[in-house]
Amino acid sequence: MSSVTVRAAPPSTGTPDSATGLRGLVADWSSDRQAFHVAWGKAMMWFFLLSDTFVFGSFLTGYMAVRMSTTVPWPNPSEVFALHVGGADVPLLLIAVMTFVLITSSGTMAMAVNCAYRRDRVNAARLMFVTAAFGALFVGMQAFEWTKLIVDEGVRPWGNPMGAAQFGSSFFMITGFHGLHVSAGVIYLLVVAVRLLRGRYESRGHYQIVEITGLYWHFVDLVWVFIFALFYLW
Repeated sequence: MSSVTVRAAPPSTGTPDSATGLRGLVADWSSDRQAFHVAWGKAMMWFFLLSDTFVFGSFLTGYMAVRMSTTVPWPNPSEVFALHVGGADVPLLLIAVMTFVLITSSGTMAMAVNCAYRRDRVNAARLMFVTAAFGALFVGMQAFEWTKLIVDEGVRPWGNPMGAAQFGSSFFMITGFHGLHVSAGVIYLLVVAVRLLRGRYESRGHYQIVEITGLYWHFVDLVWVFIFALFYLW
């Protein structure tokens, strides 16, 4: 009677085709495997937004340091940014409208992303056009605000007749840098929306570019909330 020898199988490593030790490490890194299941474009946008967070954070921190250390009286934002309406000065009216416009644009951008998830490229593009229109309106109102301060109030980056000279430099640097981001975002939205309508992203099988654009736009809106709180309400 013949005997049958049964040998135990080697312990499973979880990945049958992976080697161990240094050779396995080299094989894994050279096999072009995806370590994190995040799209390349989305990851790069997050890296960009993280670096931009440090820049805006440095600007706002510098503004707070200047504001608290200056010995010259700081202009009252409620008076500086008031609009003369109906024979009376309404404090922060323009700033409130600008904030409302930008927050509303976040809502339309979120709806555009939702349409992109459902592969409704036409409505996604339409909502992105609406978002871009809100952004352009915001930049237009900011240009009006700058013109009013420069022409009517005489505020300059190097001087300010209403109080501390650092007011002008802080205002033009922070709001100008943010306005530049909004302007770039408007162009970004228009380019992506036009490409959506033309079917540029059909070959990819998804419209993740809309979500990536939305990340940028929501970041711009969030930064404005901090600028509004620290610069106009403080």
